[in-house]
Amino acid sequence: MATGWNFHELYLWHETGNAAMFFQPSLTIEPGEHAENASTKRRFKNLMEVSGLTEKLTSVKSDPVSDDDLARFHTRDYIARIKALSADRGGDASYLTPFGHGSYDIACLAAGGTYQVLASVLSGAIANGYALVRPPGHHAEADKGMGFCLFGNVPVAILKARAEHGQARVATVDWDVHHGNGTQAAFYADPSVLTISLHQEGLYPHDSGTLAERGEGKGDGFNINIPLPAGSGHGAYIAAFEQVVIPALYRHKPDLIVVPSGFDGSAADPLGRMMLHSGTYRAMTAMLMAAADDLCGGRLVMSHEGGYSAAYVPYCGLAVMEQLSGVKTAIDDPFLPVFQNYPGQELRPWQQNAIDEARRAAGL
Repeated sequence: MATGWNFHELYLWHETGNAAMFFQPSLTIEPGEHAENASTKRRFKNLMEVSGLTEKLTSVKSDPVSDDDLARFHTRDYIARIKALSADRGGDASYLTPFGHGSYDIACLAAGGTYQVLASVLSGAIANGYALVRPPGHHAEADKGMGFCLFGNVPVAILKARAEHGQARVATVDWDVHHGNGTQAAFYADPSVLTISLHQEGLYPHDSGTLAERGEGKGDGFNINIPLPAGSGHGAYIAAFEQVVIPALYRHKPDLIVVPSGFDGSAADPLGRMMLHSGTYRAMTAMLMAAADDLCGGRLVMSHEGGYSAAYVPYCGLAVMEQLSGVKTAIDDPFLPVFQNYPGQELRPWQQNAIDEARRAAGL
């Protein structure tokens, strides 16, 4: 069965304006390029085409979700506010989350692209798939956007699929370097959705992503955070997968696995302080595919989140797509030997301690 690929040119037209990384210009802040800009996604898409891999994938169309679809997670007041600002000159979804004219429509298209990949996997049209969408979504909460995210692409897609396809149990595995607070919030009291987030401890949002956040009510125990120390590399992430992520998936037995896929855990990223390389993302993808094969007929969906190194995101993304599709291209990651040889790629004792604490908190 084929691997699906979703991309739309309009994703790149979402406008975040000038900024010094993420602070808006002022008399003391010189204008520059916003960290969440189109170049990382454009270069990922371009490398996919240059490698020849795109033409071997099944194209999945982008259809926008509706206001009613968004309202499965977001409040009507928040949806209306973003829609009105977008129809004018744009605005800010909350704090440091700017958007321009038309971004509401693009955000609906991004959530819709994620949903279309998910629906295609559930229908059996494709075995697995990736939605290269923008704006990202895993920080958006019910009544506000955060961290460059307007709407929760993954929660909206899951909730829409539940209403239209009736799948029972889902697991999300968020490997973005920042905590997936929005996805966590969407399903915090829902025992049918296991939410897992691996992230740099205390990075963003500073006050979320702790071990104590386990879910509430019937959802108690169905939210797992794995906050890892800054500087964690390949060894720490693979150990976290082996000791926490994979055992938790086997305990939950999902019908579908969804990955909010950020590549800002890489050793080249300006907004994170982790040490990952394309080989790490390839290995984590392989581990999830093996679990999906055992648990849910291989049903695995990924939706693009962060990643702010325009030079390196494409190679991490290509590694994931090669693994998902089983097609190895002739493109080699030129950064890989450099990052593999950085001191600290092996699992360190303090990183193992953090993984042990996450495993105990998860009851594994």
